[in-house]
Amino acid sequence: MVLTYRTRLYHSTGLLSMMKIYLAKPRGFCAGVDRAIEIVDLSLKAYGAPIYVRHEIVHSRHVVNTLRDKGAVFVEELNEVPDGAIVIFSAHGVAKEVWEESTRRNLKVIDATCPLVIKVHNEVNRDYTQGYELILIGHAGHPEVIGTLGQVPDKFHLVSSVSDVEKLQVENHQHLSYVTQTTLSVDECRDIVGALNRRFPGIKGPHQEDICYATQNRQNAVKELAKLCDVILVIGSPNSSNSNRLRELAEHCGIPSYLIDSYRDIHTEWMKDAQAVGITAGASAPEVLVNEVVEYLKRSGAHEVEELTVIEEDVEFLLPKELVTVKSSHGG
Repeated sequence: MVLTYRTRLYHSTGLLSMMKIYLAKPRGFCAGVDRAIEIVDLSLKAYGAPIYVRHEIVHSRHVVNTLRDKGAVFVEELNEVPDGAIVIFSAHGVAKEVWEESTRRNLKVIDATCPLVIKVHNEVNRDYTQGYELILIGHAGHPEVIGTLGQVPDKFHLVSSVSDVEKLQVENHQHLSYVTQTTLSVDECRDIVGALNRRFPGIKGPHQEDICYATQNRQNAVKELAKLCDVILVIGSPNSSNSNRLRELAEHCGIPSYLIDSYRDIHTEWMKDAQAVGITAGASAPEVLVNEVVEYLKRSGAHEVEELTVIEEDVEFLLPKELVTVKSSHGG
């Protein structure tokens, strides 16, 4: 896409004037997030409140607060869930010991783990069974990383940087495999994978990159935004890994970028002297927040909105079997 003209911006009484807005497409909810939120909604319809959810179902304050208002009870650990209750596991996945505890406590589990995270778990379990020493590329403390590391009891190393690879101590250099957290930056993974291959020639990787399609697509859209915009706003909660990666990617492209939870976080001085602002949203951020940001900027003087489409997404994940009939009975 080529810009044929640039409109002039001026500040008048604190308002933005004559600034163009570019909306990244795709943006916002991915298929795994859509599925996870629908699982909570349908569970509330099927079983009634309260429905317990271990960890935030997705990393979005707006989504969590909306579901809480409907009767979902968010907990960090299973000891906060009454025996025999219904509990939903979040899209990030859980360690095996969490499943084992739920069985001991006679909890009814509905699993909202993203199928792409389950794919990584399956790879980990397969390689561990085959005797591989395992390496996970990811960020310490992230729920997805905790769940993936918890798939096997030992011989699992976490690396988050090239320097981590250089310091890594393994038992068997000849029998190593690696997997990745799904929401990492493509460039970040590429550097670490390169370091692993240099240090451990012959290391086994996944058949396909474990970075999910939605992460890749949203990052590609940010790269296109960066060619047209002077500032990029990324809508997403601070604890959203993929949203943080989008902001970092925009900065890496040389464009000032800001992570915001809603339009209330915007400082108009960020856009001083900007002729075009780009807007995207992390995979956990609902479209209503995007619309609110656009309306806020238009009220402040932005005059034109254009959608920048990089790829059309049509991915859809199946619901758990126990909820398929619930959806049908409610007109789904």
